[in-house]
Amino acid sequence: MTDRPTPSPGSWPPDWRAREAMILAPWAMHAADSRGRVHDEQPHAFRSPYQRDRDRILHSAAFRRLAHKTQVFTGYHGDYHRSRLTHTLEVTSIARTLARALALNEDLVEALAMAHDIGHPPLGHAGEDVLDELLADQGGFNHNAQALRIMELLESRYPGFPGLNLSREVLDGQATRRKDGSGAPPILETQVVDAADSIAYDTHDADDAVELGLVPLEELLELPLVAAAAERVHQRHGRIVGVDLRRAVLLELVDFQVAGLVARARGSIEALAIRSPDDVRRAFREGAGPDAGRILAPAPDIAAGKRELERFLFTRVYRCERVLAVRLPAQQRLRQLFDWYCARPEELPRGFRGRAELFGARRSTADYLAGMTDRYLELDHRRRLGTG
Repeated sequence: MTDRPTPSPGSWPPDWRAREAMILAPWAMHAADSRGRVHDEQPHAFRSPYQRDRDRILHSAAFRRLAHKTQVFTGYHGDYHRSRLTHTLEVTSIARTLARALALNEDLVEALAMAHDIGHPPLGHAGEDVLDELLADQGGFNHNAQALRIMELLESRYPGFPGLNLSREVLDGQATRRKDGSGAPPILETQVVDAADSIAYDTHDADDAVELGLVPLEELLELPLVAAAAERVHQRHGRIVGVDLRRAVLLELVDFQVAGLVARARGSIEALAIRSPDDVRRAFREGAGPDAGRILAPAPDIAAGKRELERFLFTRVYRCERVLAVRLPAQQRLRQLFDWYCARPEELPRGFRGRAELFGARRSTADYLAGMTDRYLELDHRRRLGTG
């Protein structure tokens, strides 16, 4: 074992500011430069603002409920396929790898990644489609906007303010994902999380689909992006087959996409003379990055392969008969429960009843239902309407 000097506590960086100054690139978002919070708070003695944001998200009820919310496969038994929580943890892992390779703020990246899906209702996108339809005349429902609503209003854990009172950079990062496109230009930490999310759901939805027998591995291997990953696996490990091949290919899909993003981002940072988060925002506004101003973007051939994989997943997995046979009845139960509570707003929990006076019974009902897990939706449907 190599001997190394043991520093005394007094020689360590005295606080998080000094640590960030030592390890973060100038284009990273330093917490010392944060625009602060909506509601002022005393700084913590030894945790940075973004560490506190991450911890607040981790300890929120909305985050815990992701464990029992659908990623894609509603109502399927077994414990292999992803939930919203395991998907979120996988996104966080990939995002941290990207952030460390680019000397970005890992605390901020973790906070953004852990928060990115907390607005999802039960049944995943299937539940979101129902709530969007039911609220069409009130601006609709979007899980990204709902995540902001949770952060700023619904998740009441602290006596001094509503919501989680997260740093403005976390709120801005989430706002960039709203479908109305009204968010601020994304800094690199936000772009990292978006890229990690895309890698995670493309790769892991394919993995789950094969595991559940919805598509054969052989069909997946016909896609150019997957075939290229398989070829690299065979070059490295020889001719492997079956589940060993599937796992190796999926690992390769993640690894080479991450490596490609890092290499291209480093080149773009140099070529565009990016030296601050403001430079990142400027590049986005001017469309100067490789993908409509985004510095974190896959190469054109990888982007084309991802689009083909996503089309395959949409037609062969997300809209296949076996998935829809389970999804459609679950969506109907969500509609019925929405109608039941809208007709009886007095049955909503106290906090939602109070907000109904401000936002209306339908929006508050949607807030309540969106917070449910898949299994609680089933339980409440039986309790309220007497059916499964």
